[in-house]
Amino acid sequence: MIDFKPKIISALKNYDKKTFSADLMAGIIVGIVALPLAIAFGIASGVTPEKGIITAIIGGFIISLLGGSSVQIGGPTGAFIIIIYGIIQQYGEKGLLLATLLAGVILLVMGIFKLGTIIKFIPYPIIIGFTSGIAVTIFTTQIADVFGLSFGDDKVPGDFIGKWIMYFKHFTSINWWETLISFLSIGLIIITPRFSKKIPGSLVAIVLVTILVYIFKTWLGITGIDTIGDRFTISATLPDAEIPKLDYESVKSLIPVSITIAVLGAVESLLSATVADGVIGQKHNSNTELIAQGAANIVVPLFGGIPATGAIARTMTNINNGGKTPIAGIIHAIILLFIMLFLMPLAKYIPMACLAGVLVIVAYNMSEWRTFKAFMNNPKSDVAVLLVTFFLTVIFDLVIAIQVGLVLAFLLFMKRVTETSEVSVIRDQLNIFGGTDIKDDENLEIPKGVEVYEIEGPYFFGVANKFEEQTIIMGEPPKVRIIRMRKVPFIDSTGIHNLTNFCKNSQRDKITIILSGVNKDVHETLEKAGFYDVVGRENICSHIVEALNRSKEALSTLEEKKL
Repeated sequence: MIDFKPKIISALKNYDKKTFSADLMAGIIVGIVALPLAIAFGIASGVTPEKGIITAIIGGFIISLLGGSSVQIGGPTGAFIIIIYGIIQQYGEKGLLLATLLAGVILLVMGIFKLGTIIKFIPYPIIIGFTSGIAVTIFTTQIADVFGLSFGDDKVPGDFIGKWIMYFKHFTSINWWETLISFLSIGLIIITPRFSKKIPGSLVAIVLVTILVYIFKTWLGITGIDTIGDRFTISATLPDAEIPKLDYESVKSLIPVSITIAVLGAVESLLSATVADGVIGQKHNSNTELIAQGAANIVVPLFGGIPATGAIARTMTNINNGGKTPIAGIIHAIILLFIMLFLMPLAKYIPMACLAGVLVIVAYNMSEWRTFKAFMNNPKSDVAVLLVTFFLTVIFDLVIAIQVGLVLAFLLFMKRVTETSEVSVIRDQLNIFGGTDIKDDENLEIPKGVEVYEIEGPYFFGVANKFEEQTIIMGEPPKVRIIRMRKVPFIDSTGIHNLTNFCKNSQRDKITIILSGVNKDVHETLEKAGFYDVVGRENICSHIVEALNRSKEALSTLEEKKL
């Protein structure tokens, strides 16, 4: 059964005027706050300003309407800037629309198949690594606007190193007016929380700096300060829906980036919802949230938008201003629609340097440098995953970073499990004192010609190889081998294959194999795989005493055969 339970349904059951008033105020404030961020994220991603707003309107509305969190606010976020920019450079805007739609389908499938909880198991070093890497990359992309650099006929490279080489080459072209505007914006954003905890500094900075620049240009005759209107033609209408062209080759080439968008969107939205849960004392439905994210990213590209996900900063703004239910998120989307239709022409006066300042602060907040620094004291394997993911994100791109980071984390995890799993061989006396599969505390004598193999830990491919190596280094082969599996929680297909081959090779050498203390899950797995037909059901024992008695019977049978 599909786990789809939108929070809005339960929220409306006891909805009253007081709750609506709280949601209305929060929705209005979040809508105003979201405007400059949507514009900034749209421009930084390489699309027009209104496409960022369209994403916030449509994506925000659907995520609030269908989502599994009471207070989640959806829309474009800084984490997607680098991915979107890279996709546009390689596949164009049509490629971006198709990749977003495919990502929406993937998210929808993830929610339907209840993978919401699995997303939470992505290793934390990978999350910190790519988040910090994205922050550094966003900061890098804003340097030109922060300092008002001019590049003449030179084209700014898309890669990290190439960008910095270009910046240093043209740093003498610095525009001091735009530099002043950027640093003034950053300063306003930093000091605003000292005076108001509810109104974000980014909104204060954009309003005040835009008015200041307008005065500079209109009455003081100061030129050379670029605004949004100088670079973009802003449309104040919603575009008609248009389905992206689907063909096999395009879909095949865009699947890797679509998966990256889906995974990043899932991680960011569920992290945002989890943070919100801790503040409001509720619990979101992760599978419903993924379905909502999927629906939003299927619809948004039909109107030319970019990927949408849960936005932590806007979600916290919603909570801090009294938002109680998904109605606040819906109101935020309506406010943005109103602004776009009637007030959008005013956006052309916003200075590009001011938006760059806003994004520098966004990058700083994303960097989590304190967490990054503290992580350096963690185990070397975690540090390795963190640094590899970070540097791959910065130097190459997020697609490669996540893929390599996950593979590296998986390999290191397998190595750790293998190291904690042990295989020991006992020939003379077996000490079963404490924590055993029988109740008596005693030392058991192992008959001559019998070896006991004790396996502790999961019996997967790494341990299977260790077990095989242990049997090879032993000297003269015994007549009976008891494999004690009381501490084996699970066995995989490689372990079964290894154990089957080991059994067959032992039988070829006329060595009897006996299993002892197999738990219920492992027992069912071995039975389904047909292993018991190979070893013989009489050689499956519930505990070690029974196994040793069975070994004596096997030794007697061998002696009788000799006679």
